[in-house]
Amino acid sequence: MPHLSVIIPVYKAEDCLHELHHRLIQSLESITQDFECLLIEDCGGDQSWSIIQDIANTDPRFKGIQFSRNFGQHYGITAGLDHCSGDWVVVMDCDLQDAPEEIPKLYEKAQKGFEVVLAKRMNRKDKMEKKLSSIIFYRLFNYLTNMDYDPSVGNFRIMSAKVVKNCQHMREGLRFLPGMIHWLGFPYTHIEVEHGARFAGTSTYTFSKLLKLGGDTIIAYSDKPLRMSIKLGFSIAALSFLFGLYLFIHALLYDVPVLGWSSLIVSLYFLGGIIIANLGIIGIYLGKTFEETKGRPLYIVNHTTFDEK
Repeated sequence: MPHLSVIIPVYKAEDCLHELHHRLIQSLESITQDFECLLIEDCGGDQSWSIIQDIANTDPRFKGIQFSRNFGQHYGITAGLDHCSGDWVVVMDCDLQDAPEEIPKLYEKAQKGFEVVLAKRMNRKDKMEKKLSSIIFYRLFNYLTNMDYDPSVGNFRIMSAKVVKNCQHMREGLRFLPGMIHWLGFPYTHIEVEHGARFAGTSTYTFSKLLKLGGDTIIAYSDKPLRMSIKLGFSIAALSFLFGLYLFIHALLYDVPVLGWSSLIVSLYFLGGIIIANLGIIGIYLGKTFEETKGRPLYIVNHTTFDEK
């Protein structure tokens, strides 16, 4: 039972794994000699798994898990949470933008009575479009979920074993670690950390992937789009009734025939589009509900460098 566990999802990271290994050892040994690092390889198609195997063979404190196919970052974190056993658990990215040197600061803050300590990234080294998309996503996310989530906070954090144990019970298919931890409600705080530049390569999160993640996350944590569609429907119905009442009174008082073939057709197409859009929103929720009812495993493990529990 190690004192400290570190969970790192890995995707196309062959150029930075040796550096990550070296810096993690230096950082973690300043806290305790009793630690484990779980590297979850998400089938990126490069040499990451071979490197993880080499690291695990030379340093048994590092353990590797390889998925059968690409499942996604948050499923990698889920696999790490399922297999870790530390008193404290750190979650971080593999690209070294989450600096291992900040882990002792997170650990020190956690010892002051907090179950969760978040790393607030200062002076982010991301490209402008990624910063902008992140700000837009979290503002929309906060509005639709009624949460108050800080866009400068990512997955980098430390959690107690109590938090991890409760998080393991949450087996919904739509995974978003920050939202899940926030929902648990344990006492948390944050510290400011330096956000490092990417050690090698480029981000694999394209705008389309971020958009899909955002849509899935909002659907998983909010029914507000459904409520908004109901309000929109009633608003359009009320405006249509008032406009119809106006036309009736105007024709009655001034004996003017009701004209406007073009406006009628435009109105029909407009209302048709609104109806189809609302049905689409309902359909998305039903589709996600159908996926959840299947009860399939969240991920499939292909290989490990250790004997599974």
